[in-house]
Amino acid sequence: MANPSVIANQNSPDYVSFRTWVGVAASMLGAFMAVLDIQITNSSLQDIQAALGATLEEGYWISTAYLVAEIVVIPLTGWLSQVFSVRRYILVNAALFIFFSVCCASAWDLSSMITFRALQGATGGILIPMAFTNMLISLPPSKQPIGMALFGITATFAPSIGPTLGGWLTNNLSWHYIFYLNVIPGLLLLAGIWYGVKQRPPKPELLKQGDWWGIGSMAIGLAALQIVLEEGTRKDWFNSFFIISLGAIAVICLSIFFWIELT
Repeated sequence: MANPSVIANQNSPDYVSFRTWVGVAASMLGAFMAVLDIQITNSSLQDIQAALGATLEEGYWISTAYLVAEIVVIPLTGWLSQVFSVRRYILVNAALFIFFSVCCASAWDLSSMITFRALQGATGGILIPMAFTNMLISLPPSKQPIGMALFGITATFAPSIGPTLGGWLTNNLSWHYIFYLNVIPGLLLLAGIWYGVKQRPPKPELLKQGDWWGIGSMAIGLAALQIVLEEGTRKDWFNSFFIISLGAIAVICLSIFFWIELT
């Protein structure tokens, strides 16, 4: 016979099953991978530039492309996860993140590397907010502080070890392995989400209600602003026509975005 105390614990509103914890841990692993990939290329840029025949200034776009794509998709994640469901949204983007990571390792020139890094950022960017979202919808309030602590670890530990880990892999193996590094954790992420996150029905009808003008103005504005912040120092800020132009685009598009949303 089943132990009555075990049954009572399982019926408690604060009870969290092992399966749920697996799903939460897997989503945290995804956030860790996405944050790690922001920093991991920095210590290997010289090797990547040499392999692709890029100049120092051109090589910085390898990191900038990832950040720009990531900053654009993060605000859309909450809405799109409702459209496609949390489980399906994480699974598809995690699989694409692994695929584009391998593509980055196989890049044949600077243009292909920047393209693959942007796509890697677009698919990996959703893993950061989705880790927090999945934690909130999966855990009861009494267990959410544990989930927040796990999320905090991913947000602080990953950028701390990124450059060190990237440098070690580059020196001992090759720069390609900073991208291959995502494959095994990525497969664990897919398995954990598949097993631990409940499937909820998608709501494709929400796409018709999308504020597409707001989304477009936000995406252009944030992309331009991120490039200004990333490239401004290297181009002497507003002494550069490129930075002035993008700054103006950012101000105009973000002003339009806020006007649309407030009205």
